[in-house]
Amino acid sequence: MKGMFRSLGLFNYRVWFLGALVSNIGGWMQSTAQDWVVLTELTDNDATAMGVTMALQFGPPLVLVSMTGWVADRFDRRRVLLITQTALLLLAIAVGALLLAGVMTLPLMLVFALAFGVANAFDSPARQAFVSDIVSRDDASNAIALNAASFNMARLIGPAVGGLLIVVIGTGWVFIVNAATFLAMLVALVAMRRDELVPRVRGTGASRLADGFRYVARRPDLVVTFTMVFLIGAFGMNFPIFASTMAIEFGRGADGYGVLSSVLAIGSLAGALLAARRARARIRVVILAAGGFGLASLVSAAMPGYGLYGAALVFVGFSTVTMMTTANGYVQTTTDPALRGRVMALYMAVIMGSTPVGAPIAGWIVDALGPRAAIVVGGAAGLVACAVGVTWVLLSGRLHRSEESRFRLTLDETRPLTVVEPEDFSDEVAQTTPLRITDEAEAMGTLPHRQRGHRG
Repeated sequence: MKGMFRSLGLFNYRVWFLGALVSNIGGWMQSTAQDWVVLTELTDNDATAMGVTMALQFGPPLVLVSMTGWVADRFDRRRVLLITQTALLLLAIAVGALLLAGVMTLPLMLVFALAFGVANAFDSPARQAFVSDIVSRDDASNAIALNAASFNMARLIGPAVGGLLIVVIGTGWVFIVNAATFLAMLVALVAMRRDELVPRVRGTGASRLADGFRYVARRPDLVVTFTMVFLIGAFGMNFPIFASTMAIEFGRGADGYGVLSSVLAIGSLAGALLAARRARARIRVVILAAGGFGLASLVSAAMPGYGLYGAALVFVGFSTVTMMTTANGYVQTTTDPALRGRVMALYMAVIMGSTPVGAPIAGWIVDALGPRAAIVVGGAAGLVACAVGVTWVLLSGRLHRSEESRFRLTLDETRPLTVVEPEDFSDEVAQTTPLRITDEAEAMGTLPHRQRGHRG
Protein backbone atom coordinates (compact mmCIF):
# COMPACT_ATOMS: atom_id res chain seq x y z
CA MET A 1 0.00 0.00 0.00
CA LYS A 2 2.88 2.35 0.77
CA GLY A 3 4.23 1.92 -2.75
CA MET A 4 0.80 2.52 -4.22
CA PHE A 5 0.48 5.95 -2.59
CA ARG A 6 4.16 6.96 -2.42
CA SER A 7 3.66 10.21 -4.40
CA LEU A 8 1.31 11.48 -1.70
CA GLY A 9 4.32 11.75 0.59
CA LEU A 10 5.21 14.98 -1.23
CA PHE A 11 3.48 18.15 -0.01
CA ASN A 12 3.01 19.60 -3.49
CA TYR A 13 1.48 16.40 -4.82
CA ARG A 14 -0.90 16.07 -1.85
CA VAL A 15 -2.15 19.61 -2.46
CA TRP A 16 -2.48 18.94 -6.19
CA PHE A 17 -4.29 15.62 -5.60
CA LEU A 18 -6.89 17.11 -3.24
CA GLY A 19 -7.51 20.16 -5.41
CA ALA A 20 -7.91 18.01 -8.50
CA LEU A 21 -10.29 15.63 -6.69
CA VAL A 22 -12.68 18.41 -5.66
CA SER A 23 -12.50 20.09 -9.06
CA ASN A 24 -13.04 16.80 -10.91
CA ILE A 25 -16.12 15.99 -8.82
CA GLY A 26 -17.61 19.29 -9.94
CA GLY A 27 -16.53 18.61 -13.51
CA TRP A 28 -18.37 15.28 -13.60
CA MET A 29 -21.45 16.89 -12.07
CA GLN A 30 -21.40 19.51 -14.83
CA SER A 31 -20.79 16.91 -17.53
CA THR A 32 -23.84 14.96 -16.37
CA ALA A 33 -25.94 18.12 -16.32
CA GLN A 34 -24.78 19.25 -19.76
CA ASP A 35 -25.53 15.89 -21.36
CA TRP A 36 -28.97 15.80 -19.76
CA VAL A 37 -29.76 19.38 -20.79
CA VAL A 38 -28.95 18.68 -24.44
CA LEU A 39 -30.69 15.31 -24.51
CA THR A 40 -33.91 16.16 -22.65
CA GLU A 41 -34.31 19.94 -22.19
CA LEU A 42 -33.03 21.39 -25.46
CA THR A 43 -33.98 18.44 -27.71
CA ASP A 44 -36.38 15.51 -27.66
CA ASN A 45 -33.91 12.71 -26.85
CA ASP A 46 -31.73 13.64 -29.86
CA ALA A 47 -28.52 11.61 -29.50
CA THR A 48 -27.08 13.16 -32.66
CA ALA A 49 -27.29 16.64 -31.10
CA MET A 50 -25.53 15.25 -28.04
CA GLY A 51 -22.79 13.84 -30.28
CA VAL A 52 -22.34 17.21 -32.00
CA THR A 53 -22.06 18.90 -28.60
CA MET A 54 -19.33 16.46 -27.58
CA ALA A 55 -17.57 16.96 -30.92
CA LEU A 56 -17.45 20.73 -30.43
CA GLN A 57 -16.23 20.34 -26.86
CA PHE A 58 -13.48 17.87 -27.70
CA GLY A 59 -12.52 19.16 -31.16
CA PRO A 60 -10.33 22.15 -30.15
CA PRO A 61 -7.52 19.98 -28.70
CA LEU A 62 -7.08 18.53 -32.18
CA VAL A 63 -7.41 21.82 -34.07
CA LEU A 64 -5.22 23.82 -31.68
CA VAL A 65 -2.58 21.18 -31.02
CA SER A 66 0.08 23.26 -32.80
CA MET A 67 -0.29 25.92 -30.09
CA THR A 68 -1.25 24.00 -26.97
CA GLY A 69 1.84 21.79 -26.84
CA TRP A 70 4.11 24.76 -27.49
CA VAL A 71 2.43 26.69 -24.66
CA ALA A 72 2.84 23.72 -22.29
CA ASP A 73 6.59 23.56 -23.05
CA ARG A 74 7.34 27.27 -23.39
CA PHE A 75 5.51 28.85 -20.43
CA ASP A 76 5.23 28.21 -16.69
CA ARG A 77 2.66 25.40 -16.55
CA ARG A 78 1.44 26.46 -13.13
CA ARG A 79 0.54 29.91 -14.45
CA VAL A 80 -1.05 28.42 -17.56
CA LEU A 81 -3.28 26.30 -15.32
CA LEU A 82 -4.24 29.31 -13.20
CA ILE A 83 -5.48 31.02 -16.38
CA THR A 84 -7.30 28.02 -17.86
CA GLN A 85 -8.97 27.03 -14.60
CA THR A 86 -10.21 30.60 -14.12
CA ALA A 87 -11.60 30.63 -17.66
CA LEU A 88 -13.44 27.35 -17.06
CA LEU A 89 -14.88 28.74 -13.80
CA LEU A 90 -16.27 31.82 -15.58
CA LEU A 91 -17.77 29.73 -18.40
CA ALA A 92 -19.56 27.48 -15.89
CA ILE A 93 -21.07 30.53 -14.17
CA ALA A 94 -22.25 31.91 -17.53
CA VAL A 95 -23.96 28.66 -18.58
CA GLY A 96 -25.58 28.26 -15.15
CA ALA A 97 -26.92 31.81 -15.24
CA LEU A 98 -28.44 31.35 -18.71
CA LEU A 99 -30.09 28.08 -17.68
CA LEU A 100 -31.51 29.65 -14.52
CA ALA A 101 -32.81 32.58 -16.58
CA GLY A 102 -34.53 30.15 -18.95
CA VAL A 103 -32.91 31.61 -22.09
CA MET A 104 -30.50 28.81 -22.99
CA THR A 105 -30.93 27.40 -26.51
CA LEU A 106 -29.24 24.52 -28.35
CA PRO A 107 -27.15 26.82 -30.62
CA LEU A 108 -26.03 28.79 -27.57
CA MET A 109 -25.11 25.60 -25.74
CA LEU A 110 -23.06 24.52 -28.75
CA VAL A 111 -21.15 27.82 -28.59
CA PHE A 112 -20.38 27.26 -24.91
CA ALA A 113 -19.34 23.65 -25.61
CA LEU A 114 -16.82 25.03 -28.10
CA ALA A 115 -15.59 27.58 -25.54
CA PHE A 116 -15.15 24.84 -22.92
CA GLY A 117 -13.21 22.88 -25.54
CA VAL A 118 -10.82 25.76 -26.29
CA ALA A 119 -10.07 26.28 -22.59
CA ASN A 120 -9.54 22.56 -22.05
CA ALA A 121 -7.31 22.36 -25.14
CA PHE A 122 -4.73 24.50 -23.33
CA ASP A 123 -5.49 23.09 -19.88
CA SER A 124 -5.09 19.37 -20.60
CA PRO A 125 -1.50 19.12 -21.95
CA ALA A 126 -0.26 21.60 -19.35
CA ARG A 127 -2.02 19.65 -16.57
CA GLN A 128 -0.72 16.30 -17.81
CA ALA A 129 2.87 17.53 -18.18
CA PHE A 130 2.73 19.47 -14.89
CA VAL A 131 2.71 16.18 -12.98
CA SER A 132 6.33 15.73 -14.07
CA ASP A 133 7.10 19.14 -12.55
CA ILE A 134 5.75 18.00 -9.17
CA VAL A 135 7.41 14.59 -8.80
CA SER A 136 10.66 12.99 -9.91
CA ARG A 137 10.83 10.76 -12.98
CA ASP A 138 11.01 7.66 -10.77
CA ASP A 139 7.64 8.54 -9.22
CA ALA A 140 6.04 9.87 -12.42
CA SER A 141 4.25 6.63 -13.32
CA ASN A 142 2.82 6.35 -9.79
CA ALA A 143 1.75 10.02 -9.77
CA ILE A 144 0.03 9.67 -13.15
CA ALA A 145 -1.85 6.59 -11.94
CA LEU A 146 -2.92 8.39 -8.75
CA ASN A 147 -4.11 11.27 -10.92
CA ALA A 148 -6.28 8.78 -12.74
CA ALA A 149 -7.50 7.45 -9.39
CA SER A 150 -8.44 10.99 -8.34
CA PHE A 151 -10.23 11.50 -11.65
CA ASN A 152 -12.18 8.26 -11.25
CA MET A 153 -12.97 8.81 -7.58
CA ALA A 154 -14.58 12.01 -8.82
CA ARG A 155 -16.26 10.05 -11.59
CA LEU A 156 -17.66 7.72 -8.94
CA ILE A 157 -19.11 10.59 -6.89
CA GLY A 158 -19.81 13.36 -9.40
CA PRO A 159 -22.36 11.81 -11.80
CA ALA A 160 -24.46 10.33 -9.00
CA VAL A 161 -24.48 13.61 -7.09
CA GLY A 162 -25.05 15.53 -10.32
CA GLY A 163 -28.00 13.35 -11.30
CA LEU A 164 -29.54 13.81 -7.85
CA LEU A 165 -28.98 17.59 -7.93
CA ILE A 166 -30.61 17.82 -11.36
CA VAL A 167 -33.75 16.34 -9.86
CA VAL A 168 -33.59 18.42 -6.64
CA ILE A 169 -32.35 21.88 -7.71
CA GLY A 170 -32.16 21.80 -11.52
CA THR A 171 -29.40 21.78 -14.13
CA GLY A 172 -28.56 25.48 -13.86
CA TRP A 173 -27.51 25.26 -10.23
CA VAL A 174 -25.31 22.24 -11.00
CA PHE A 175 -23.20 24.48 -13.25
CA ILE A 176 -22.96 27.08 -10.47
CA VAL A 177 -21.86 24.43 -7.95
CA ASN A 178 -19.21 23.23 -10.40
CA ALA A 179 -17.91 26.80 -10.75
CA ALA A 180 -17.32 26.86 -6.99
CA THR A 181 -15.31 23.61 -7.13
CA PHE A 182 -12.77 25.21 -9.49
CA LEU A 183 -11.67 27.29 -6.53
CA ALA A 184 -10.16 24.15 -4.97
CA MET A 185 -7.76 23.75 -7.89
CA LEU A 186 -6.90 27.45 -7.92
CA VAL A 187 -6.13 27.37 -4.18
CA ALA A 188 -3.98 24.26 -4.66
CA LEU A 189 -1.94 25.91 -7.42
CA VAL A 190 -1.36 29.01 -5.31
CA ALA A 191 -0.47 27.00 -2.18
CA MET A 192 2.24 24.90 -3.83
CA ARG A 193 5.84 25.32 -2.70
CA ARG A 194 7.40 26.54 -5.91
CA ASP A 195 10.96 25.92 -4.69
CA GLU A 196 10.14 22.18 -4.43
CA LEU A 197 8.99 21.84 -8.04
CA VAL A 198 11.28 19.73 -10.26
CA PRO A 199 13.47 21.92 -12.53
CA ARG A 200 12.23 21.73 -16.11
CA VAL A 201 14.30 20.77 -19.13
CA ARG A 202 13.95 23.43 -21.82
CA GLY A 203 15.18 23.41 -25.38
CA THR A 204 17.15 26.49 -26.41
CA GLY A 205 16.30 26.29 -30.10
CA ALA A 206 13.04 26.49 -31.99
CA SER A 207 10.23 24.91 -29.96
CA ARG A 208 7.75 23.76 -32.53
CA LEU A 209 5.12 21.10 -32.75
CA ALA A 210 7.08 19.61 -35.66
CA ASP A 211 9.66 18.44 -33.10
CA GLY A 212 6.97 16.48 -31.30
CA PHE A 213 5.63 14.99 -34.54
CA ARG A 214 9.09 13.91 -35.64
CA TYR A 215 9.88 12.46 -32.25
CA VAL A 216 6.71 10.35 -32.25
CA ALA A 217 7.28 9.31 -35.87
CA ARG A 218 10.69 7.93 -34.90
CA ARG A 219 9.13 5.89 -32.08
CA PRO A 220 7.06 3.03 -33.57
CA ASP A 221 5.94 2.06 -30.06
CA LEU A 222 4.38 5.52 -29.60
CA VAL A 223 2.73 5.38 -33.02
CA VAL A 224 1.11 2.07 -32.07
CA THR A 225 0.06 3.43 -28.67
CA PHE A 226 -1.49 6.53 -30.24
CA THR A 227 -3.32 4.37 -32.80
CA MET A 228 -4.85 2.13 -30.12
CA VAL A 229 -5.86 5.14 -28.02
CA PHE A 230 -7.48 6.80 -31.05
CA LEU A 231 -9.55 3.75 -32.00
CA ILE A 232 -10.99 3.30 -28.51
CA GLY A 233 -11.31 7.05 -27.92
CA ALA A 234 -13.23 7.60 -31.14
CA PHE A 235 -15.61 4.65 -31.12
CA GLY A 236 -15.56 3.12 -27.64
CA MET A 237 -15.38 5.93 -25.10
CA ASN A 238 -18.64 7.69 -25.94
CA PHE A 239 -19.98 6.77 -22.51
CA PRO A 240 -22.24 9.84 -22.08
CA ILE A 241 -24.13 8.83 -25.21
CA PHE A 242 -24.19 5.13 -24.36
CA ALA A 243 -25.14 5.46 -20.69
CA SER A 244 -27.78 8.20 -21.13
CA THR A 245 -29.57 6.47 -24.00
CA MET A 246 -29.42 3.07 -22.28
CA ALA A 247 -30.87 4.69 -19.14
CA ILE A 248 -33.77 5.98 -21.23
CA GLU A 249 -34.20 2.55 -22.86
CA PHE A 250 -34.47 1.00 -19.39
CA GLY A 251 -37.03 3.66 -18.39
CA ARG A 252 -34.75 5.59 -16.04
CA GLY A 253 -34.31 9.35 -15.59
CA ALA A 254 -31.38 11.65 -14.82
CA ASP A 255 -30.71 9.89 -11.51
CA GLY A 256 -30.55 6.53 -13.31
CA TYR A 257 -28.07 7.95 -15.80
CA GLY A 258 -25.95 9.34 -12.97
CA VAL A 259 -25.89 5.96 -11.22
CA LEU A 260 -24.69 4.24 -14.42
CA SER A 261 -21.87 6.76 -14.73
CA SER A 262 -20.87 6.15 -11.12
CA VAL A 263 -21.00 2.37 -11.56
CA LEU A 264 -18.68 2.74 -14.54
CA ALA A 265 -16.35 4.67 -12.24
CA ILE A 266 -16.15 1.79 -9.73
CA GLY A 267 -14.25 -0.29 -12.25
CA SER A 268 -12.34 2.78 -13.41
CA LEU A 269 -11.11 3.50 -9.89
CA ALA A 270 -10.02 -0.11 -9.42
CA GLY A 271 -8.07 0.04 -12.68
CA ALA A 272 -6.37 3.29 -11.68
CA LEU A 273 -5.32 1.97 -8.26
CA LEU A 274 -3.89 -1.21 -9.74
CA ALA A 275 -1.97 0.90 -12.25
CA ALA A 276 -0.53 2.87 -9.31
CA ARG A 277 0.87 -0.36 -7.85
CA ARG A 278 2.97 -1.07 -10.96
CA ALA A 279 6.53 0.19 -10.88
CA ARG A 280 6.47 0.94 -14.60
CA ALA A 281 3.90 1.53 -17.30
CA ARG A 282 4.23 -1.26 -19.85
CA ILE A 283 2.87 -1.39 -23.38
CA ARG A 284 1.85 -5.03 -22.99
CA VAL A 285 -0.73 -3.91 -20.39
CA VAL A 286 -2.09 -1.35 -22.86
CA ILE A 287 -2.59 -4.06 -25.49
CA LEU A 288 -4.26 -6.55 -23.13
CA ALA A 289 -6.53 -3.88 -21.65
CA ALA A 290 -7.66 -2.85 -25.16
CA GLY A 291 -8.79 -6.42 -25.80
CA GLY A 292 -10.50 -6.54 -22.40
CA PHE A 293 -12.36 -3.34 -23.21
CA GLY A 294 -13.63 -4.81 -26.47
CA LEU A 295 -14.92 -7.98 -24.83
CA ALA A 296 -16.50 -6.16 -21.87
CA SER A 297 -18.26 -3.70 -24.20
CA LEU A 298 -19.74 -6.52 -26.29
CA VAL A 299 -21.00 -8.24 -23.14
CA SER A 300 -22.57 -5.01 -21.85
CA ALA A 301 -24.42 -4.53 -25.14
CA ALA A 302 -26.11 -7.90 -24.65
CA MET A 303 -27.34 -7.28 -21.09
CA PRO A 304 -31.16 -7.45 -20.86
CA GLY A 305 -31.74 -5.36 -17.72
CA TYR A 306 -30.59 -2.16 -16.03
CA GLY A 307 -28.82 -3.96 -13.16
CA LEU A 308 -26.95 -6.40 -15.39
CA TYR A 309 -25.93 -3.61 -17.74
CA GLY A 310 -24.58 -1.66 -14.76
CA ALA A 311 -22.63 -4.72 -13.58
CA ALA A 312 -21.03 -5.08 -17.01
CA LEU A 313 -20.02 -1.42 -16.92
CA VAL A 314 -17.73 -2.16 -13.96
CA PHE A 315 -15.55 -4.27 -16.25
CA VAL A 316 -15.80 -1.73 -19.07
CA GLY A 317 -14.56 0.98 -16.72
CA PHE A 318 -11.77 -1.20 -15.34
CA SER A 319 -10.34 -2.06 -18.75
CA THR A 320 -10.75 1.48 -20.09
CA VAL A 321 -8.83 3.18 -17.29
CA THR A 322 -6.21 0.43 -17.16
CA MET A 323 -5.48 1.06 -20.82
CA MET A 324 -5.63 4.86 -20.77
CA THR A 325 -3.70 5.31 -17.52
CA THR A 326 -0.97 2.91 -18.59
CA ALA A 327 -0.75 4.50 -22.04
CA ASN A 328 -0.47 7.96 -20.45
CA GLY A 329 2.27 6.79 -18.09
CA TYR A 330 4.10 4.97 -20.87
CA VAL A 331 4.15 8.05 -23.11
CA GLN A 332 5.31 10.38 -20.33
CA THR A 333 7.98 8.16 -18.78
CA THR A 334 9.61 7.14 -22.09
CA THR A 335 9.57 10.59 -23.74
CA ASP A 336 12.47 13.04 -23.87
CA PRO A 337 11.70 15.58 -21.07
CA ALA A 338 12.43 18.56 -23.34
CA LEU A 339 9.67 17.44 -25.71
CA ARG A 340 7.22 16.07 -23.15
CA GLY A 341 4.77 18.99 -23.38
CA ARG A 342 4.48 18.74 -27.15
CA VAL A 343 4.23 14.96 -27.14
CA MET A 344 1.55 15.11 -24.43
CA ALA A 345 -0.32 17.74 -26.47
CA LEU A 346 -0.34 15.27 -29.36
CA TYR A 347 -1.45 12.51 -27.01
CA MET A 348 -4.30 14.63 -25.62
CA ALA A 349 -5.22 15.68 -29.16
CA VAL A 350 -5.53 12.00 -30.07
CA ILE A 351 -7.73 11.25 -27.05
CA MET A 352 -9.91 14.35 -27.05
CA GLY A 353 -9.70 14.93 -30.80
CA SER A 354 -10.98 11.42 -31.47
CA THR A 355 -14.33 12.39 -29.95
CA PRO A 356 -15.31 14.76 -32.81
CA VAL A 357 -14.79 11.80 -35.13
CA GLY A 358 -16.60 9.16 -33.11
CA ALA A 359 -19.28 10.97 -31.08
CA PRO A 360 -21.43 12.14 -34.03
CA ILE A 361 -21.13 8.68 -35.57
CA ALA A 362 -22.15 7.05 -32.28
CA GLY A 363 -25.08 9.47 -31.94
CA TRP A 364 -26.23 8.69 -35.48
CA ILE A 365 -26.00 4.93 -34.86
CA VAL A 366 -28.04 5.33 -31.66
CA ASP A 367 -30.76 7.27 -33.49
CA ALA A 368 -30.80 4.84 -36.42
CA LEU A 369 -30.20 1.43 -34.81
CA GLY A 370 -30.35 1.94 -31.05
CA PRO A 371 -27.73 2.30 -28.32
CA ARG A 372 -26.78 -1.39 -28.27
CA ALA A 373 -25.57 -1.24 -31.88
CA ALA A 374 -23.39 1.78 -31.06
CA ILE A 375 -21.87 -0.08 -28.08
CA VAL A 376 -21.10 -3.08 -30.31
CA VAL A 377 -19.22 -0.79 -32.71
CA GLY A 378 -17.20 0.52 -29.75
CA GLY A 379 -16.42 -3.02 -28.61
CA ALA A 380 -15.27 -3.97 -32.09
CA ALA A 381 -12.94 -0.96 -32.08
CA GLY A 382 -11.38 -2.27 -28.87
CA LEU A 383 -10.69 -5.66 -30.44
CA VAL A 384 -9.19 -4.00 -33.52
CA ALA A 385 -6.95 -1.87 -31.26
CA CYS A 386 -5.77 -5.01 -29.48
CA ALA A 387 -5.06 -6.68 -32.83
CA VAL A 388 -2.98 -3.65 -33.91
CA GLY A 389 -0.88 -3.92 -30.75
CA VAL A 390 -0.41 -7.69 -31.01
CA THR A 391 0.57 -7.43 -34.69
CA TRP A 392 3.20 -4.78 -33.89
CA VAL A 393 4.64 -6.89 -31.06
CA LEU A 394 5.00 -9.89 -33.37
CA LEU A 395 6.59 -7.86 -36.18
CA SER A 396 8.83 -5.63 -34.04
CA GLY A 397 11.19 -8.36 -32.90
CA ARG A 398 10.57 -7.54 -29.23
CA LEU A 399 9.04 -10.92 -28.39
CA HIS A 400 11.64 -13.49 -27.34
CA ARG A 401 11.74 -16.92 -25.79
CA SER A 402 12.71 -16.68 -22.13
CA GLU A 403 16.14 -17.97 -21.19
CA GLU A 404 14.69 -19.39 -17.99
CA SER A 405 11.90 -21.44 -19.56
CA ARG A 406 11.55 -22.65 -23.13
CA PHE A 407 7.76 -22.27 -23.01
CA ARG A 408 7.81 -18.71 -21.62
CA LEU A 409 7.95 -15.57 -23.76
CA THR A 410 9.35 -12.17 -22.77
CA LEU A 411 8.71 -8.72 -24.29
CA ASP A 412 11.40 -6.05 -24.42
CA GLU A 413 10.20 -2.79 -22.83
CA THR A 414 11.12 0.77 -23.74
CA ARG A 415 12.99 2.96 -21.28
CA PRO A 416 13.31 6.77 -21.53
CA LEU A 417 14.65 7.67 -24.96
CA THR A 418 16.14 10.81 -26.45
CA VAL A 419 15.72 10.47 -30.19
CA VAL A 420 15.77 14.16 -31.19
CA GLU A 421 18.19 16.77 -29.88
CA PRO A 422 15.65 19.62 -29.35
CA GLU A 423 18.21 22.38 -28.83
CA ASP A 424 19.65 21.78 -32.29
CA PHE A 425 16.37 21.04 -34.02
CA SER A 426 14.21 23.31 -36.15
CA ASP A 427 12.13 23.08 -39.26
CA GLU A 428 14.91 24.76 -41.25
CA VAL A 429 17.48 22.09 -40.43
CA ALA A 430 15.11 19.16 -40.28
CA GLN A 431 17.04 17.23 -42.91
CA THR A 432 20.47 17.67 -41.30
CA THR A 433 19.77 17.31 -37.58
CA PRO A 434 22.07 14.78 -35.89
CA LEU A 435 20.31 12.08 -33.92
CA ARG A 436 21.58 10.66 -30.67
CA ILE A 437 20.80 6.95 -30.53
CA THR A 438 21.34 5.23 -27.23
CA ASP A 439 22.85 1.77 -27.10
CA GLU A 440 19.77 0.57 -25.23
CA ALA A 441 17.41 1.91 -27.89
CA GLU A 442 19.51 0.29 -30.59
CA ALA A 443 19.53 -3.02 -28.76
CA MET A 444 15.80 -2.97 -28.13
CA GLY A 445 14.95 -2.31 -31.72
CA THR A 446 12.76 0.71 -30.91
CA LEU A 447 14.02 2.76 -33.89
CA PRO A 448 13.23 2.21 -37.56
CA HIS A 449 15.82 0.18 -39.49
CA ARG A 450 17.07 3.23 -41.39
CA GLN A 451 18.16 4.82 -38.07
CA ARG A 452 20.27 1.85 -36.90
CA GLY A 453 23.55 0.57 -38.12
CA HIS A 454 22.44 -3.00 -37.38
CA ARG A 455 19.44 -4.86 -36.05
CA GLY A 456 19.24 -5.31 -32.25
